[in-house]
Amino acid sequence: MPGSATTERTSVTAVLDRTAAAPRTALARNAPLLGLALAALATVVWSGSFVTSRALHDSVPPVQQAFWRWVVALVAVTPFGARQAWRQRELIRRHLGFVLLAALLGVTVYNTLVNQAGLTTPAANMGMIMAASPVLMAGFERAAGVRLGVRRVAGLLTACAGVVLLVGGGAGFAAGDLWMIAGACCFGSYSALLRRRPAGLGGTAFLFTTFLLGTALLLPAQAVSLTAQGGFTPTPGTVLPILYVGIASSAVAFFAWNKAITLIGPARAGVVYYLQPVCVALLSWAVLGEGIGWRQMLCMGLILGGVGLGAAARV
Repeated sequence: MPGSATTERTSVTAVLDRTAAAPRTALARNAPLLGLALAALATVVWSGSFVTSRALHDSVPPVQQAFWRWVVALVAVTPFGARQAWRQRELIRRHLGFVLLAALLGVTVYNTLVNQAGLTTPAANMGMIMAASPVLMAGFERAAGVRLGVRRVAGLLTACAGVVLLVGGGAGFAAGDLWMIAGACCFGSYSALLRRRPAGLGGTAFLFTTFLLGTALLLPAQAVSLTAQGGFTPTPGTVLPILYVGIASSAVAFFAWNKAITLIGPARAGVVYYLQPVCVALLSWAVLGEGIGWRQMLCMGLILGGVGLGAAARV
């Protein structure tokens, strides 16, 4: 009968719709967990870049560290992002101002400031000061009208208290600490800016474009550095750290962080970012021999507690 056939087709269509919707529902349900995991991955990998920056401070000039880092990162991401960027070239052209600003803050300026700070500041201090950037991320998000929630604010303040206590127990600011404060402001601004990434612009296309533009913006400073300071000697001790920051800390970590921002927002990802001073302190102790005292251990506990509290808050 025609009515029965129509009913049967409707039932089959409904079943197919529910089947197709199930993976999307599961993905949406797991998005907060995936976002937290990606933010943690980026944070841990980035912690190593502070240690390498400090380790290279007397062998590779800061600008050259940044330039070759992004050359390596660009080579690593080109096979995955160049074709997508070409397909989306009209979208990128329409939003070129946004992409240029993201490249300037997140690629050109931020990492150059970090490398400059590494000349005079211990790696542990660099990680501690960078932990100020989540406060800026949360401030930008709140200014945009996003409600942060009591638990997230409590986690943010608890972790921030650990950082303040840790920095306050040091011997005062070195010249490089001011460079790190500027770097923290750049990174916080970059992370907040990611919320405004144009709809439809693919993650790998965005990475490729910002890496390409950021490297191009570094060219004048690279030329000045080569003229004034000369190049560096390629050895395993200089090339391997640059390969690490180019591939792991740039291509992999930036992709993970950008995706985490998309899934959970800069404020919640920023709470996870407070793990960085803990990771940097442990790595600098293991690799560079920088000491960890009882104050550092106490502050790490506060930071980890704040991360746990903020990460458990609802999105």
